[in-house]
Amino acid sequence: MDITRSGYEPVYCTIVPPHLLDRLSQAENPAIAGAARRTLVQDEANRSRRLTTAAATARPTITGAAEATPNRTIHDAQNGTELPGTKVRSEGEEPGQDATVNRAYAGLGATFDLFLKGFERNSIDGNGLPLIATVHYDEKYGNAFWDGKQMVFGDGDGEIFLDFTIPVDVMAHELTHGVTQYTANLAYQGQSGALNESVSDVFGALVKQYTLGQTADQADWLIGEGLLAPDVQGTALRSMKEPGTAYDDDVLGKDPQPGHMDDYVDTDQDNGGVHINSGIPNRAFYLLATRLGGKAWERAGQIWYDVLTGGEITTDCTFTDFAKATVGKAAERYGEGDEHEAVLKAWSQVGVPTA
Repeated sequence: MDITRSGYEPVYCTIVPPHLLDRLSQAENPAIAGAARRTLVQDEANRSRRLTTAAATARPTITGAAEATPNRTIHDAQNGTELPGTKVRSEGEEPGQDATVNRAYAGLGATFDLFLKGFERNSIDGNGLPLIATVHYDEKYGNAFWDGKQMVFGDGDGEIFLDFTIPVDVMAHELTHGVTQYTANLAYQGQSGALNESVSDVFGALVKQYTLGQTADQADWLIGEGLLAPDVQGTALRSMKEPGTAYDDDVLGKDPQPGHMDDYVDTDQDNGGVHINSGIPNRAFYLLATRLGGKAWERAGQIWYDVLTGGEITTDCTFTDFAKATVGKAAERYGEGDEHEAVLKAWSQVGVPTA
């Protein structure tokens, strides 16, 4: 049973961090700079609107069993910013001509499927919440976000970012912000915010692996692979295997993620570096999953899910708090065997204490 936190507060979470868009906004290419500036302006407007309306948002509740099938609705913003936009596909309808709509529909379904079959969770709230997405948001919008109620995808500028529905892990990442919202409700600031981002990367990667039928050693552990345009020197937005190596491009810059606490980044940007320092718990999960082997969602993912939904961590949870909780949940579910030892080893390798 999930525990709904009394301090529940939906937050506005984007896949592309503001520091990256800020760099792009200063690019010499006016098409890249203009699209990035437009995205930054729209993100700030959405963030302000989210904070204004959060207090009026209904609190989630668990009210009993619901039929465990997805209920997806895809809307088209037609390059505007009004949400949700025009409904273009409902649950059970056949695919249409718009590949973006079809990918969004499939991505929501894949995320629903993993949480249901892997963790016995009925949608992101555990109670069959309808999944709503909007595509073709704004003009050359270079982001995707969860606004506390629904998913939104931009088409990208075509110069740096392609369509944000291309990588299934981007869709799963943003929907997992909803799962976190309804469970641990990790505050979107500092280490708890980095954990919020990392949890979304973890389950985004697991949905991708589940969809492809991959084991931990077969996976690339990249977040957003396929999102970057062909001329960009990079493979993805982030690498869980090797944080800091996802891209190194003249325009985009170099991936700033650390993979160890020795390189933790203290910054006032990006809510205290939530998209940057998430590389540390990301690598810990990668190390755990590959040490255990097999399908990463079956044991490593189960431990993370148990922590996320267990009601024991606080909203301002630190890396150490979370690490200790994973050690406890590993022992609780599997005893003090291979899983427990692997969790201890993973956090030790990234410099996060568990004792």
